[in-house]
Amino acid sequence: MGDDLSADSRAVRDVADAYVTGLARVDPGIATYLGLPVGQEEMPDLSPEGRDRMDGLSRATLVDLDRAEQAAVGPLAPAERRCGRLLRERLQADLAVSTDDEYLREIVNVYGLQQRVQDIFQLMPTSTADDWAAAARRMSRVSQTLDGLRESLTRGLDTGHFVAAPRQVRVIADQLDAWIRDADGRGWYAGFCADADVPAPLRSELDRSAALATAAAAGMRDWLRADYLPKAEAQPDGVGADRYRTWARFWTGAELDLHETYGWAWGEYRRIRAEMRAEAESVLPGATPREAMHHLDRHGEAVDGAEAVRLRLQGWMDEALDELDGTYFELAPPVRVVESAIAPAGSGSAAYYTPPSVDFSRPGRTWLPTQGRTRFPLWSLRSVWYHEGVPGHHLQLAQWRHLSDQLSTYQAGLGGIDACTEGWAMYAERLMDELGHLRRPGERLGFLDWQMLRAVRVLVDIGVHLALDLPHDAPVGAGQAWTPGLAKEFLAVHSGQSAEFVDSEIGRYLGLPGQAVSYKLGERAWLEGRAAAEAAHAGRGERLDLKSWHTAALSLGPLGLDDLQDELAQLQAEENPPLRPRHHRDGMETRVSNGPTEAEGGSLL
Repeated sequence: MGDDLSADSRAVRDVADAYVTGLARVDPGIATYLGLPVGQEEMPDLSPEGRDRMDGLSRATLVDLDRAEQAAVGPLAPAERRCGRLLRERLQADLAVSTDDEYLREIVNVYGLQQRVQDIFQLMPTSTADDWAAAARRMSRVSQTLDGLRESLTRGLDTGHFVAAPRQVRVIADQLDAWIRDADGRGWYAGFCADADVPAPLRSELDRSAALATAAAAGMRDWLRADYLPKAEAQPDGVGADRYRTWARFWTGAELDLHETYGWAWGEYRRIRAEMRAEAESVLPGATPREAMHHLDRHGEAVDGAEAVRLRLQGWMDEALDELDGTYFELAPPVRVVESAIAPAGSGSAAYYTPPSVDFSRPGRTWLPTQGRTRFPLWSLRSVWYHEGVPGHHLQLAQWRHLSDQLSTYQAGLGGIDACTEGWAMYAERLMDELGHLRRPGERLGFLDWQMLRAVRVLVDIGVHLALDLPHDAPVGAGQAWTPGLAKEFLAVHSGQSAEFVDSEIGRYLGLPGQAVSYKLGERAWLEGRAAAEAAHAGRGERLDLKSWHTAALSLGPLGLDDLQDELAQLQAEENPPLRPRHHRDGMETRVSNGPTEAEGGSLL
């Protein structure tokens, strides 16, 4: 039974879209991310006053949401119910972070400064002189954003309680240093503007703005090292159970039983380890998984050069689109457009994805950080691009954009929850393995290596932040309490990735408590949802049509982990997708009149 999409059933979605309109005015980074013509010359305000404005909007929206739901006559239509559940849960989770003053110590190597003061420029249009003029004016205001962040961090220091861990401070200072040294010492901003074909006066303005932005980054780097770091040295790396629960809810949309989750992850770790041993034997008889992966690095198929690997990644996504559309997915033409790109200097080590604008004028893109490498073994990359591109993040997030006028602009653009999006991307990797797409030597070992990383993430993330013990049969640190050093050793033993990648991962876990568990927990929800649908169909003597189920599932929009499980279970009883993709778009109705989550940074590996 399909949803009632009549005009008088949009009250809740209208509240959600009004929130997007307000948020785009408060935070110009959100407007750029969505491709809305609002504040394109402005930068986000990271000061305490900026946070207060966002919190005020969230509280007012919750009041409006209550009124809209209470005014409804009869049960809410399914589309309204899902939007209301998502909006309320996300606003409450975000306000909980503010209530705990977590933003006063927000220093992280992903979902942080990079998205605020670097990626925002990569998402801007740059095809005309007017576009570059807007970029120049925005770039001249980078210092204001960094000053606001410094104000928030200083307030945290002054309280004595809201101070980031020293490891995170060093990571961000080093990240800023990489931006400053990029483009042969001219800085990332100068490199970004280098190829702009603009008149001489605008060229001078771009150069001045780039120099100002680079100087501001240098000032922030120096302040972190000289002033902030000495006051942070005594801070513990772990955040403790209470802070961890706040953040875990923010990333998953669920109240987790952390000890149950920790125990379940050990079971996943042991299962994957056994599979990896068997797969390593098929790659190199008698080899351990690590030995087999090192063999593949040295002797497996590889490509040389950043442009060559970019083209290979693009080819993989194009092939996947051709093979899956019409068989396991029903894709609208705009969703079939996705681009591969090389990530800028100073990015984290993990690949990531940025979704299209709401009108698809900016395409979805996958990003590969090269980390200075020029040779790229392929054995571990294919499943990554199934995760980041097709059928992973791109199919889900682009489908939400495509249905933005049927869902809401909030659901399509800002309401994503990592457990839902990263869980889908992991499900997509597994689906491609099930369909036999990991055919070349080592590709399935690469898939399992990433699976192992996600299982270890749960162990490390919960273990370090809650100072839990490793079991006595653990191959590293048996019976000891988790520490960052032990986490690094454990991860290095169980990953085929570089030492630089491992270091970046540890910084990521420490800076984003709760985010790392969203991958495996989200995958579990998606797999259980499909299993429930398969069981329901089998009970009726039928076989689940995966194309219909995938279309229906991707059309639900984003949901928190608890709500996602409920909604996927209900799909088994529906004969048609809740919202159907439209193959012809005569313009985009966004319902946005004035044009951490993961919204500003896209989705990570």
